[in-house]
Amino acid sequence: MEHVQIDIDDLSGAQIRRFLAGHLSDMRAQGPPESTHALDLDGLRGPGVTVWAARDDDGTLLGCGALSELAAGSVPEHPAAEIKSMRAAERARGRGVGAAVLTRLLDAARGRGHRAVYLETGAGEYWAPARRLYERFGFTVCPPFADYPVDPLSVHYRRLV
Repeated sequence: MEHVQIDIDDLSGAQIRRFLAGHLSDMRAQGPPESTHALDLDGLRGPGVTVWAARDDDGTLLGCGALSELAAGSVPEHPAAEIKSMRAAERARGRGVGAAVLTRLLDAARGRGHRAVYLETGAGEYWAPARRLYERFGFTVCPPFADYPVDPLSVHYRRLV
């Protein structure tokens, strides 16, 4: 994997906006609206959400991920966060970008004093690489959390930090 710089992104650049629009479009194409839980740009700019972007030495976007603070009472452990918008650029897949972003998110969650990190991802084959990554990092399947409904098209994960 080439050198990757992972920094908080303010979502003002055209490259990250296009990248996230593509992510949202891909997620919506994978299933019905009630099973699509990806945040749009406004959601990612919301209070309690921080987005990190991974870029190579020339500034090309390789991937991103976000942490969203979970409300008190929405999960047994508090404070806790949810991982959102994990995505590697197609040209960067299989090269460790996702692992690098996930490591940064877990480090940030730990540094912010979170006790646990949660996430929701798809149950279909499209999301199998993501599920393998999360499981490799010690995430375990859990019941739906926060306001997620039971959905056979979703898999929910939890990891203590």
